[in-house]
Amino acid sequence: MAGVIYTLCALTSALCTGLLARAYVRFKSRLLLWSAVSFLGLTLNNIALWIDKIILPAADLSPVRNAIALGAMLVLIYGLVWESE
Repeated sequence: MAGVIYTLCALTSALCTGLLARAYVRFKSRLLLWSAVSFLGLTLNNIALWIDKIILPAADLSPVRNAIALGAMLVLIYGLVWESE
């Protein structure tokens, strides 16, 4: 059951990434760009969680996941602070 939840979370993040990227292409708002890049990082984080818990349960990939999540949040903060209108 956990694998289904992890998969749905990754797919939802990927869908949000795609929608934000499509909106950026259409409207050219830099905040949409930074949000899309941030959600790409969150998608990678969800994929890393899936690998950590389902594929390699004996390995501890939490430092990698934390680094990916931190990078994604820093990108979003940068976009919110320096690129907002």
